[in-house]
Order: sequence, then C-alpha cells, then structure tokens
Amino acid sequence: MAAVQDGPMELDAEKETKPEILSDGTSNLSGNTASGTLSSSPLTAAPAGGAPKMEDQQTLIAVLQFLKRNKLTDSVEILRREAGLGEDQEDSLATDGSGGGKGDGDGGDAHSLLSRVSITSAVAPQNMPVKRADDQPDVSVVLSAYSQQGDPSLYQVYYSGLKNFIESVLDCHRAELSQLFYPLFVHMYLELVYNNHENEAKAFFEKFSGDQECYYQDDLRVLCGLTKKEHLKGNEALLDFRTSRFVLRISRDSYQLLKRHLQERHNNQIWNIIQEHLYIDIFDGMPRSKSQIDSMSGSLAGEARREVNKAKVFYGLLKEPEIEVPLDDEDEEAENEEGKPKKKKTKKDSLGSKSKKQDPNAPQQNRIPLPELKDSDKLDKIMYMKESTKRIRLGPENLPSICFYTFLNAYQGLTAVDFTDDSSLLAGGFADSTVRVWSVTPKKLRKVKSAADLNMIDKESDDVLERIMDEKTASESKILYGHSGPVYGVSFSPDRNYLLSSSEDGTVRLWSLLTFTCLVGYKGHNYPVWDTQFSPFGYYFVSGGHDRVARLWATDHYQPLRIFAGHLADVTCTRFHPNSNYVATGSTDRTVRLWDVLNGNCVRIFTGHKGPVHSLAFSPNGKFLASGSTDGRVLLWDIGHGLMIGELKGHTDTIYALKFSRDGEILASGSMDNTVRLWDSMKAFDEVETDDFTATTGHIHLPDNSQELLLGTYHSKSTPVTHLHFTRRNLLLAAGGYNSQ
Repeated sequence: MAAVQDGPMELDAEKETKPEILSDGTSNLSGNTASGTLSSSPLTAAPAGGAPKMEDQQTLIAVLQFLKRNKLTDSVEILRREAGLGEDQEDSLATDGSGGGKGDGDGGDAHSLLSRVSITSAVAPQNMPVKRADDQPDVSVVLSAYSQQGDPSLYQVYYSGLKNFIESVLDCHRAELSQLFYPLFVHMYLELVYNNHENEAKAFFEKFSGDQECYYQDDLRVLCGLTKKEHLKGNEALLDFRTSRFVLRISRDSYQLLKRHLQERHNNQIWNIIQEHLYIDIFDGMPRSKSQIDSMSGSLAGEARREVNKAKVFYGLLKEPEIEVPLDDEDEEAENEEGKPKKKKTKKDSLGSKSKKQDPNAPQQNRIPLPELKDSDKLDKIMYMKESTKRIRLGPENLPSICFYTFLNAYQGLTAVDFTDDSSLLAGGFADSTVRVWSVTPKKLRKVKSAADLNMIDKESDDVLERIMDEKTASESKILYGHSGPVYGVSFSPDRNYLLSSSEDGTVRLWSLLTFTCLVGYKGHNYPVWDTQFSPFGYYFVSGGHDRVARLWATDHYQPLRIFAGHLADVTCTRFHPNSNYVATGSTDRTVRLWDVLNGNCVRIFTGHKGPVHSLAFSPNGKFLASGSTDGRVLLWDIGHGLMIGELKGHTDTIYALKFSRDGEILASGSMDNTVRLWDSMKAFDEVETDDFTATTGHIHLPDNSQELLLGTYHSKSTPVTHLHFTRRNLLLAAGGYNSQ
C-alpha cells in the first residue's frame, strides 16, 4: 500500500473541469473567504406594544446621562428639547428613577438601565463604533439584561398569576397562550440565578418545571444544572437562548387578551421579558388548535417567523444537456430484421428529451457556475439513460426488493456509509479513524501504475484506460489512512473518481479512488465535522459540524466559498438540492434550514421536530424534502410554500437514513430500531391541496394517516440501518453494522 500523502496537492484532473469562479461575491461563487463568509441574521426589533411610562422616563434619563458623560452637550440639549424636559425635571426624575427599583442595588444605575436600550447609530456619537446586531455577542453583555429585576419572592406569584389567567380563558385562546409558559419559565429562572437568588430559583424550578411540554425535557435537564451565576458565563446553550429571540405565533385576539391582562395587573416583570426576549408573530384570523401548534413547535428557538419562509426558491430541475443515445446492438438487429420496431429507441429519445423544456420553477442554468461535462461524464449519462429504460416502476402494488449489506465483526465501529450512484462501490467510515472502500461488483479495485511504468504505455491505444491500471494491486477492498479521529461522514463524487470523508479531527479529506491516497485536507471547522456531501454535479461539496455552521467548498479551493451560519446547535446532516443551487441542513437545535448557495442566505426554516435531526432527503423532482429525527418521525416539507405537509409515524428510534426511489414514488426510511420502512410518498404529496395552504395564518391540518401511507416494514435481525440507496433500476440497498448485544 502506498503511503498516504497528508499535505495538500493540486488536483490536475479537477483543473480541467473547474468552472470559472468569479470574484463578485454577490452574484457568483467566490473563493475569497471574506466575501464568502456570512454571519447570522441580525436580531429584529421588539414586538409592538408600548412599555410602561416610568420605564420610558428612566430610559430617557439613562440616555441623557450617557451623553453628558461623553461631553456631547449639543446632543443633550436637542434630546431634552424634543422630550420637553427642563433641567429641574430631569434631576427630579433621575432621583425618582434611582430609588424606585426593588433590585439588588444596580437597578437604578444608568449603565444597567442603558443595557436594556438599543442605541442606534442615529443617537450614537460618530467616534463611537456601533455594535452590529449580527456580531458574536459577548457573554457578559448578553447576560447584563438580567441585571435589573423585581422582588425575587414575587416571581412565583407572577408566573402563577399568568398561569391561572391562561387556564381560565376560552379553549380557543388557551392553546396559543400556553406557548408562553416555556420561554417565560426559562428567562425568569435565569434572571433569578443571575442575580444570586439561588434558593428562590431552585424553588421556582421545582414548582413549575413539571408544567412544561414533554419535548423540552432535555433542555430542562441542562437548565437545572445552572444554579449559580458563574455557571451562566460561557454556557453555549444559554447564550443561544438569550441571543435568539424565542418566536411565538399567536392570533391577534389571543395577543390582545394577554396584553390587557398584563396591563390590568401591572405585571411589568413578565411584560418586560416578553418585549425583550420573545418575538410574537401576530396573525389575523382564527386561533390555532393545540394539535396545529404542537405540530410546528419543539425547536430551540420556537417556530420560524412567517416572513422567513416567503423568499422565492427555485426548486425546479436544471435542463439536462442534450446527449445522443446510441442504439444497442440488439436494437439495430431488431431494426434490420423488421425495419419498424423502434420501441426502445423512441423510449430513450423521450427520456433524453424529458427535461429539454425549461422548468418555470428552475433557476437559470448559469445562476451558479457548474463544471462542464467531460467525455467520461457524457458516457456515464448515456449508461444512466440506458439503465433507466430497464427501471422498475414502483408503487403500492409493486414494492422494491431490498438488498441489505451487513457489516459483520465491525469491531472498529461503523459510523458512516455511502454508495456510488451506479452502485458499484461502497465506502464505510469507522471509529478507528479509517475509511474503507469495497467493490460490490466482481470488478476488483486497482491502483494506477507508477510513473515509470506509465511512461512505457502506448497512450494512443484504445484501451489506454485499462492499461494504466496495475493488476498487481487488485483487491476487493482498500483501507484509507489519514484521519486522527472517528470518521462521521463519507461521500462519493458523481464521477466515482473521488471520495470525501469528514472526521472528529475537524478536517474534511478528499481521496483519489485511482491512487487510493489523500489529495487534500480541508481545514476550516474547529470541532468535529459530522457530515459531508458532494454536489450532484461534483466539484462543490458541503460540510457541517459541532461549530454550528455548514460550509460550502470547491475541490480546488483550500478555503470555504460560503459559511452558512444560523443554527443554534450542531449541524448534524447536510444535503444538496438536485439542482445544486440550495443546501439543506439538519441540526440538534431541532430545525431544518435551506440555504441559497449563490448568496449564503437562509431561505427556509422548518420547525416541528421534537429531537435532533439526523437525516434528510430531497425528492427527485426537487419539490419536497423529508427529514428524520431522534423523535422517530419523518416529516415532509413543501419547499415552494415553506410548509410541513406530512408526518410519518412508525419508527421507535432515531432515523439515520432516508431515500426516495428514482421516480419519487416511494420513500424509504432506516432507523436504529433495526427496521427499513417503505412509505407511499406520492399519496402523501397528492393528498395535499396546495390551494388550501394558508401560510398567512400558519394553519396546517395534518392528516394522521401514517398507517395508510406505510407500505411495508422490514426487520433486520440485529442491525441498525445506517444508509439507504436506490440503484438506477430501483433496487433498494441498505447497510448497517451488526449489533451483537
């Protein structure tokens, strides 16, 4: 076995095919890290609804004192004149404001008051840099909003009062207003902890933690460990919760009820939390039912805002290149005999021309630069078209055969699997930091001959591609060494010349399948990289990891072209859209996001999973997305409308594998419960009436028809399903490591 080269090398084969990458970061992909790097979306302004008058006055005094301290006398005069304040009024208000709070001493300080005010660039002096909302917040600054608070002994009274009110309102409003319980509970608890009221915080947690929804139990376990102020600093989960405002979708009627109640009771403590830490997305119309709310809730930051999912998404497929399909020998013979039978030829022609018409929902062909087709790619396309003519049409009455590849004695610990598109090779990533490649056809794996031997080959001969291979190296499998930690993701390139692997060591490696050596090590993630995947067109690939971002790369660039930032926890799975213009990511923050490759923007946020998302699959036509999670459910999403359209329940453990059949008729799911399940995806999609979508109100009626859509359940003896793959003829391949326990 030749030594693996660890250092980066130039990719000669890729150079020939690489598309022109333009430096303009806005309209084309760029290799420049600065133009490719994107920060998370800026925080939005507080929801509508006026603050109590006293707090407005205190805020005004705080701003005036700040301006005075910085010797901005002109600004002080202008502000005082516009607010109609005299100097004597200002002094009296300052005296009242400083003595009015029931805090722990710093409630009336102008600095702490100011921490609750967003100073815009209009008020800030020119020589003072204004902190951008999308900068990474400092922990102490983030926590400082907790410094001003009321009497700790009254927190239970405030919360109980709100709880009693919500439980007493009409049923139609109760379900919506109950969404407030969890975020208010968390923020009130953290406020008590931050202000060193440990006993009150403990009592508050014990009294009300049992009232929260079951799908927040994991978060509450983390929260109960935060009992001292010191615990809060540097806690990533808390920082995420504080910086991203929890989104609640509530009807206008329910919101008015809540607002009236809080104003009548003068419950400023809860009102302040709602204004500062929550984002209430108000809609006009009927309130949503409990089941409708439950289907969309469960993520770390609440639901997605409605405007987030309104961006235009070009989900259609790109036009296929026109390639003439030569006739098989058998076709020619049939023609010569009769002269008429040309059935196979017409079938192939229709297949080749099926996407010649431009899909109205498809992006422009040159929206992002894609690699040009090489001759070998064209040959592969022809092979694919020929195979497609022999494809089995699947459906409820015609289920696929399933071939299961079981990894026996995999003491190294199988962590990832992938098949090539033509199903000829199988790769496995292992916990012992190795990557292993197998041939699943009689053809053995061979390396290219050494440079000295290659010089002796006649390069003009017809079988030159065969002659360059070294028969002495032929074997059924190869082992690739190079990573220094468990390998969590593997992905073959569409042309089968390269293999990607991602690892705990924070790198993504590109391996040559001609020399079985490492060509490049891509370093960008600072923590474990959980998944990586090649684009359907090759050249580009995506990776996601523990650092909570996904990165878009090109094989000939050492730096990422795009950084997709926005998830609040680990990015566990990544998938390219069939047209390569979008990337989907699943995360342990229990959301699925869709990113635009062109500009790095997040164009869809899907909430509804109650556990970390571990698998994703796009339908072949690009219109739908399926996601699987630790909650054992498969959720179906309509990409164009940005809505959930189906829920498939049946698995009893984490779903690690999802795959649509080649024609999209069937969705296969594989789980840690040792089963493969087949679902009637066409029926699930057809039953959704797109005209009835009411995205404006967020009302979604999900039929509970999982059992009707389930076509079959197939149990392995004791093998969790790690990966699924449909061959070009629609045979289903499954893979997993045998679990002897």
